[in-house]
Amino acid sequence: MLLPRGAEHALASSPDAFPAPVGHCQFEPVCSDILDTCIGGNRKGEETVLFGAGMSFNLDSQHPLLLMMPELMQMHELATDEPAIPHLLEAMTAELALDRVGAGGMLTRLADVIAAALIRNWVEKGCGSAGWVAAARDPGIGRVLAAIHREPTRDWTVEALAAVMHASRSAFALRFANVVGQTPARYVAQLRMQEAKQWLVRDRLKIAIVARRLGYESEAAFSRAFKRIIGEPPSHYRTTGASAGHQGPDATTP
Repeated sequence: MLLPRGAEHALASSPDAFPAPVGHCQFEPVCSDILDTCIGGNRKGEETVLFGAGMSFNLDSQHPLLLMMPELMQMHELATDEPAIPHLLEAMTAELALDRVGAGGMLTRLADVIAAALIRNWVEKGCGSAGWVAAARDPGIGRVLAAIHREPTRDWTVEALAAVMHASRSAFALRFANVVGQTPARYVAQLRMQEAKQWLVRDRLKIAIVARRLGYESEAAFSRAFKRIIGEPPSHYRTTGASAGHQGPDATTP
């Protein structure tokens, strides 16, 4: 299973089981600290081995795709459509059991493939049939979104975006608003400020440098625009980023 936003959870043998206190289950690092295993027993004396991994998405936590994902994505729902998944899981189990040289790297990459397959399957099944996913599926709007995300620092105008879609300015603006649910200018502004927040928190860049990257003539103008969209001034993320900063929201894969 994949928890895209790393939601707090408990793994139990039955729905009415009472979670053991923290520390009751002994976790041990294995395979170059890539995984944690927990070995415990139920009332019947049967041994259970649980292992899981965490990953960080290189996306802001407010990215529309992450916000649309469910709290829990289950692997067994994917296996019928993706016949390679059981084999990938078997390969992960073998790497974990044998602990061969390079097992940590192998497990990391296999986990990446499985997580990507889960997300792709969710998109293709139409679980996100509205909003960002629907926009990404639209041939014209999909090209525009891809161009914006490739160059978020570019000073995108409606005319430039319409040219990407090979449409008139008015036809593009209307189509974009109908499919995405907001104006092109608003979408670009939100993406640029999310990128700016990443630079402040993850890369620890100075506000003045971020402002210049986005083409603002002054730090004050950038700060006003940032607060209007994000809700906090950029200085807030410069002062708190050291403790809260990472590449993106954590996902958990038990």
